[in-house]
Amino acid sequence: MAPGYRFLPGCLFSITFFIIFLSSSASEAFKKYDFNIQVKNVSRLCNAKPIVTVNGMFPGPTVYVREGDQVLVNVTNHVQYNISIHWHGLKQFRNGWADGPAYITQCPIQTGRSYVYNFTVTGQRGTLWWHAHILWLRATIYGAIVIMPKKGTPFPFPQPYQETNIILGEWWNQDVETIVNQANKLGLPPQTSDAHTINGKPGPLFPCSEKYTFAMEVQFGKTYLLRIINAALNDELFFAISGHTMTVVEIDAVYVKPFTTQAILIAPGQTTNVLIKADQSPNRYFMAARPFMDAPLAVDNKTATAILQYKGIPNTVLPTLPQLPVSNDTKFALNYNSRLKSLNTPQFPAKVPVQIDRHLFYTIGLGINPCPTCQNGTQVVASLNNITFVMPKVGLLQAHYFNIAGVFRTDFPDNPPAPFNYTGAPLTANLGTTTGTRLSKLPFNTTVELVLQDTNLLSVESHPFHLHGFNFFVVGSGVGNFDPKKDQAKFNLVDPPERNTVGVPTGGWTAIRFRADNPGVWFMHCHLELHTMWGLKMAFVVENGKSAEESVLPPPQDLPPC
Repeated sequence: MAPGYRFLPGCLFSITFFIIFLSSSASEAFKKYDFNIQVKNVSRLCNAKPIVTVNGMFPGPTVYVREGDQVLVNVTNHVQYNISIHWHGLKQFRNGWADGPAYITQCPIQTGRSYVYNFTVTGQRGTLWWHAHILWLRATIYGAIVIMPKKGTPFPFPQPYQETNIILGEWWNQDVETIVNQANKLGLPPQTSDAHTINGKPGPLFPCSEKYTFAMEVQFGKTYLLRIINAALNDELFFAISGHTMTVVEIDAVYVKPFTTQAILIAPGQTTNVLIKADQSPNRYFMAARPFMDAPLAVDNKTATAILQYKGIPNTVLPTLPQLPVSNDTKFALNYNSRLKSLNTPQFPAKVPVQIDRHLFYTIGLGINPCPTCQNGTQVVASLNNITFVMPKVGLLQAHYFNIAGVFRTDFPDNPPAPFNYTGAPLTANLGTTTGTRLSKLPFNTTVELVLQDTNLLSVESHPFHLHGFNFFVVGSGVGNFDPKKDQAKFNLVDPPERNTVGVPTGGWTAIRFRADNPGVWFMHCHLELHTMWGLKMAFVVENGKSAEESVLPPPQDLPPC
């Protein structure tokens, strides 16, 4: 096996690693990383607290790979929590064992144990990310995945002079797991975060944050690629750079038809690559991120900032703030998402399923169920088709692969139990849901159309949905109730955006299509951590095809036990 590289602390090593990586030979097919899950004391907002990290880094190390590489990440757990890592957006063909969601494709890595995530990057290039996929630990356990194209394959846009990762996140002054446990005892949502962050730093608009401000230096006239990731737990975010326009060229590691914009909208789980040209008067300019929320719900509405600084400009110059859309700017959000189109060229075609084998219609709802252990006797829950998902005690993929009975059922309904006016007046009666570990079974190579419909059960809200194991095409979206006759006629089947995470508009619907050509068990859930915790999730069982090449690979020897 060719030699790999291991991350060491410090910026110098990261730069050296990247230079070595870019100059590695075409035969370099293996990339090796060690991820040590460990506690580190970190100070933000005049507060110090221990947080769970990878290799003591916050955010964690960037995983640099090239399309076609085999990647080995040895994760060793040195903390009190069970842990698992999800490689968000990587398709993991036939290899759900490396996908990472705890109790879905694996049991978590217990304290003192290790597990090697072994996967090959096939047919993908661009920006993805990794994060913890158990409890709320992704509050601090996350990092970027940069997939370079195969050697000799250029970007389908102007080559940037340099590139920078911009990871948007959230920060709580208190221990996040303690906050969540206290809220669960009450049956209510936990408090919102105390700050948003850019590359782990809130910026100078927050107290004690002058030294906790990310800055990138640019040279006048040069073009830069920003790889933007929303690692926040519960907030969709606007992002803009004062004085500069951005050209969107990629979303969720899929190239798009380039377009320019003053601001982008990015939901938790999504990635967006933009080009910026340093063509303004040399100065210091704020980059800024703050939430989009067009429903009557509490949100951490504070603005995180970082600095774009032209070379030679002293740090004493005060930056200017960008004009971000107002926090409830629904018109901007709908217009921005409508501009996203697949590149759809001979080299990067949009293979949209046209003939559909299975039509699914899932309603998204909040509810209230009895909770004898909760202080109020009830708890807020969430559901798809009125089913609140119950996490199993055994990994669903193991149960499927080894035919373990009694772990899950495959009777998740294709439609809600009863139609109603989904987005009409708020519904506050009959808010109970059914509970269970119910999956939807799909024969191999089934073409699927899934309509996700928001409802006004308690409240309408925007929901970013992530499907593991696949990309999908966003063929349609709208506000109000989905009308199959009227709305299907307007579907974009030519160049719809292809992604792994999509926002369902507040009080609206989104239609996606995908081909179930990846056998295994694949999680689908709202990427708002609060809603996932409340049960807004389900999973698909994709059956094996006719050949070994269309079947789930055997599990690795070191798969963590339950």
